[in-house]
Amino acid sequence: MPYIAINTAQELSLEQKEKIKTELGRLITLIPTKTEAGLMVDFSGNRGLYRGGQEVPGAFIEVRLYTKAETEPKKQLTKAIFDLLAGELGFKKEQIYLNILELENWGTNGELI
Repeated sequence: MPYIAINTAQELSLEQKEKIKTELGRLITLIPTKTEAGLMVDFSGNRGLYRGGQEVPGAFIEVRLYTKAETEPKKQLTKAIFDLLAGELGFKKEQIYLNILELENWGTNGELI
């Protein structure tokens, strides 16, 4: 089950969330074995994002994957997410930050897998 958290300095409309969520469902398939059916997306808008002590517009994205993925698909996913948020939310790419966490310990259905 991949998880993507989108934290933005601006409030997101339901329409924006729906469009981004749908596109992330398509994009997650760039990572082999990952599917939209398993994807969880978490939106947090109107967040105070600061860099260098100054409030900044933009977004911070966290992608969590169960187990390791190859580098090239992660690069493709990263670029696609930057393009998506720049296009849909109007952020410059230098206002978007992203990390990918690959976890060996993941719980679902009441147990650790």
